[in-house]
Amino acid sequence: MSTAATNRLEPAMILSHKGPCPQKIQGYCMSNGLFAARVFGLVAMLALSACGQPGDQQDQPLQGAADATGSNARLDRDNRKNWLEKRKGIYAPFTLTADLSSLSDRQKQMLVKLIRASEIMDELYWDQALGAKQAFLSAIDDPEARKFAELNYGPWDRLANEAPFIEGYPAKSLGANLYPADMTVEEFEAAELPGKDDLYTLLRRNPQGELYVLPYNVAYADQLTAAAKLLREAAALADDSQFSAYLEARAEAFLSNDYYASDMLWMDMKNNPIDVVIGPIETYEDRLFGYKAAFESYVLLKDLSWSRRLSRYVGFLPQLQRGLPVADEYKVETPGTDSDLNAYEVLYYAGRSNAGAKTIAINLPNDERVQLAKGTRRLQLKNAMQAKFDKIMLPIAAELIVAEQRSHVTFAAFFANTMFHEVAHGLGIKNTINGQGTVRIALRELASPMEEGKADVLGVYMITSLYEQGELSDGELMDYYVTFLAGIFRSVRFGASSAHGKANMVRFNFFHDLGAFGRDPDSGRYRVDFARMQESITALSTLLLTLQGDGDYEGVSRLLADQGNIGDQLQADLDRLEAAGIPVDIEFAQGLAVLGLD
Repeated sequence: MSTAATNRLEPAMILSHKGPCPQKIQGYCMSNGLFAARVFGLVAMLALSACGQPGDQQDQPLQGAADATGSNARLDRDNRKNWLEKRKGIYAPFTLTADLSSLSDRQKQMLVKLIRASEIMDELYWDQALGAKQAFLSAIDDPEARKFAELNYGPWDRLANEAPFIEGYPAKSLGANLYPADMTVEEFEAAELPGKDDLYTLLRRNPQGELYVLPYNVAYADQLTAAAKLLREAAALADDSQFSAYLEARAEAFLSNDYYASDMLWMDMKNNPIDVVIGPIETYEDRLFGYKAAFESYVLLKDLSWSRRLSRYVGFLPQLQRGLPVADEYKVETPGTDSDLNAYEVLYYAGRSNAGAKTIAINLPNDERVQLAKGTRRLQLKNAMQAKFDKIMLPIAAELIVAEQRSHVTFAAFFANTMFHEVAHGLGIKNTINGQGTVRIALRELASPMEEGKADVLGVYMITSLYEQGELSDGELMDYYVTFLAGIFRSVRFGASSAHGKANMVRFNFFHDLGAFGRDPDSGRYRVDFARMQESITALSTLLLTLQGDGDYEGVSRLLADQGNIGDQLQADLDRLEAAGIPVDIEFAQGLAVLGLD
């Protein structure tokens, strides 16, 4: 781990490779007195270093990973045994089920079809992440090693920066199995291949060693044809016409490789009690460029009472967009208002969503065209969220939050922080202000950690704004802040290879440097400073929104390299969580038999 905390630039100064702090941010910095001195003091240093190269973009492993792997070399036999013994308890078991008594026989039959289609997504994700699943698993003799490999969809520990734990496997390729393992960035960028950066294509080599583009619907024709058949059969069983239309369109998307129409129809669904998010969706598996979408699925049952409570908040998006702490050009886009905010019980996870850290909230679609036209749907996965709060968040708070603030860690605040994180994805800007195209294309593999970081901090910014307007009345504002800090400790444990983990490291270091929280040296526990927390939330919101709007790849590189690492003190505190036996995430007992549908 990086121990050079004293070498970090002050957070608000890591703004752009183009020179000193822009006037729009200087104006903010200069309006805050003593706080301004802390965030403004190193403008000159940034200017002097502006011509330097961006920092090393290679993910930094957690301390445990570095100890066990020797800088990501493969583990020898003894180290593998020690690694698995140490890591096998990091996932807390949880049975993924729900009360299905209100569903009709047709709806239960439809669930069977949706779960069967999800199982195909799981197989496709194995191929994208690793390659041949069965050959890999059958070669592992140790049952515990095989189970851990199944949880990680391969021989790399996803919650320890992809450290390899199976003999014979080196460091994981940044492009997983989405690109040829020997392909360089320079080769990719020089290749004149239409569709090479498309979400739904693979890069492969022909017999002559030349790169070519292979669309998903060609590469996975048999599996996607089978999945499409299951979705059409599910559509025939659906009572809700909008849900039926979406399933039909999604089936067609599997065969055509064009997901736009089905994404638009998914946005129109309002009344269906059963839902499914299925297909190639998130790009986290592609750590090389962040271009390629990985297959996944969630089968969901809507919690109607909780959903009614949440629906009102979507209407505040345009107002919140206008109030963002950046110049007008960074908030010129108007977020779509045809958005949903609902709570669900998850019935089944598959593929990317089930690998390593489990998703507890969803904000989709990712297509910028759909977002600008209709907004997004935000799905809060209530049963999985409750499991993480009970099994992980509360024990973390007991270990790392001072006793007098521990009562501020509440499920209501955890739910709201998670929910508004997803809502915040709809704020800011999707297209750069200087003609570099979308933020996703301009920031490449850094787009995901930047977007997650933006959503993290803007979510709490929105909570603060709504609370002060009297629109959010559950608990105290301090509940959200202390729960937010406990949530950083939870997510930082995912490691630097996770977009969420990387974003949390930046936020922890930024907030620590600005005094948003302090650490009591006697107890080794942390305490939130209410006023500094609010100031830090605003400052980091300004910084991240500006970097995104500028499409500033080099500025983001420096920010992540400088602030995205775990220092010695934090690592020691995280080690205390491990020593206390606190899980890092959850694993599911799930499937048709668990639901009583087999």
